[in-house]
Amino acid sequence: MLNMIPLDERVLVSAQIQPEDLPDIAKAGVGLVVNNRPDGEALTGQPTAGSIAQAASAQGVAFLDLPFTSGSLTPGHVAKFLAALNETEGQVLAYCRSGSRSSLLWGAAKVANGANVDDVLAQAQATGIDLSQARMLIDSLGIAAAGER
Repeated sequence: MLNMIPLDERVLVSAQIQPEDLPDIAKAGVGLVVNNRPDGEALTGQPTAGSIAQAASAQGVAFLDLPFTSGSLTPGHVAKFLAALNETEGQVLAYCRSGSRSSLLWGAAKVANGANVDDVLAQAQATGIDLSQARMLIDSLGIAAAGER
């Protein structure tokens, strides 16, 4: 069973999803799936972004391919994620290998939208996700992404 963690009222994160998860994702009210995992990151068990996109489309769910590796998250990624959030009604599910990268992206997007980084960290912590080690990264990416908008 897919574990989607709600970070706020609109954004959920999860570990790697499979094409067969899309009916349940659509039933949960997700309007956009965001891939934060590069194709080929795992030797086995990782579906391609294209296969997820095709399964999402079949369920009427939009798909955004926004992959990045650990340490390569940029203000551009954050700005694209924010733009997608603003264009999507309903919930957004971002996924990667474990959900950590997607959580970082969400945190930086919240800061870019004007949230205080300490409030963002507390909100994540309340869901069981500890982003405290990435405080400076989330803050700096969010501030830089706000300047790109």
